[in-house]
Amino acid sequence: MTHTSAPSFAALYLIASALTLACTVAHAQQPLIKNGACPSGYHTSGNYCTPSSGSAKPAIAKVGACPSGYHTSGNYCLASSASSKPAVIKSGSCPSGFHTSGAYCLRN
Repeated sequence: MTHTSAPSFAALYLIASALTLACTVAHAQQPLIKNGACPSGYHTSGNYCTPSSGSAKPAIAKVGACPSGYHTSGNYCLASSASSKPAVIKSGSCPSGFHTSGAYCLRN
């Protein structure tokens, strides 16, 4: 007979911490393909716009009106605050956990 113990509190804490980090990294500022002037808080690096500092707000390419929680900065949509929800350009239906906001899918 095999006995399986429940996961320890430490293991559950590590799993929860890893998931939190993954969500944070997913919304971290990423280099953007350069399309005109870089958005506020970004600078040119080759053919990309890269964050000038760790405090740069997330930005995405502008397609029509910016999603809720974002504003126009050149040819980009720039998060209005660090707490703005992650957004991706919409292609078909939004994935689970996201809703439509103009031409974007915005995390719920």
